[in-house]
Amino acid sequence: MNQLPIFSQRTLLVAFEGWNDAAEAATSALKMIAEEISAEPILAIDPEEYAEFHYARPQVYFDDNGNRQIRWPGTEVLTPSVEAVVARPEIGNLFILLGIEPALRWRAFVAEILEIIDDRDIQAVVFVGAMISDVPHTRPIKVMQFSQHEDVRHQLDIEKSDYEGPVGILTVLSQALEEMNLPTVNLWAQVPAYVHQSPSPKVILALMTEIERILGVNFDHGTLAEDAFTWERGIDELAEADEEMAGYIEQLEKSNDELQQSEGSAELLASEFEKFLRQANPGENGATEGGAEGTEKPEGQ
Repeated sequence: MNQLPIFSQRTLLVAFEGWNDAAEAATSALKMIAEEISAEPILAIDPEEYAEFHYARPQVYFDDNGNRQIRWPGTEVLTPSVEAVVARPEIGNLFILLGIEPALRWRAFVAEILEIIDDRDIQAVVFVGAMISDVPHTRPIKVMQFSQHEDVRHQLDIEKSDYEGPVGILTVLSQALEEMNLPTVNLWAQVPAYVHQSPSPKVILALMTEIERILGVNFDHGTLAEDAFTWERGIDELAEADEEMAGYIEQLEKSNDELQQSEGSAELLASEFEKFLRQANPGENGATEGGAEGTEKPEGQ
């Protein structure tokens, strides 16, 4: 293993909108980091071959000259601005990949990502996701971490995944990189199922904290802490006016507390993750998790 901590090398942070991004938490966390480091796009993947635009629709906007323009959904790689790196040399090895989960031709899409990683001499990758889970909003947000790479598991003291079943693009990319023996780690935040459709600052904050710990770099959280408090109080108020919701949350709290006291809590968390992967709607982006037009399985599954 390299003498440097693995994730202090040239590291790529990855998040995709869609199935891997409950409450938009994963992409929101990386967008906050990108904004703080004044990240600039250095290349983009043409979405024409991979997107179903009636699911991931383009948007119209007005440019600085007042002219209408179309912004197409796609995938971009960003790096910190020169000024940001001068001010903070520790972010100089950081790359960010943000985009939408492809609906078509997953293997070709993965091949493009692998080529980018090779061309930019990326030495480690952090995959960031968020999943719908049966957890209460009143407890700390859990961020599950796992890696198939032995050095990463040793450095971060985490376990590998032994899951079998449907997966998203994060897992497909991770598997492809592991076959190349490139270090990767997967972070998955648990999002309360009853509030997964709206942005959750509490989940974003939990992901930001874990990303910082792995990278050994701190980022400005802005108003996330205050926003998380307001978000939690807002759900409390809704529950106070809804006996059924309040009872459901109380049941989740009890189960969560019992899980924390259980000797098999790690196994139960893994089971929760498998439940999410099997029950999540695989057709969200217009195709099954299998990839191209829902007819074939992606490589690495």
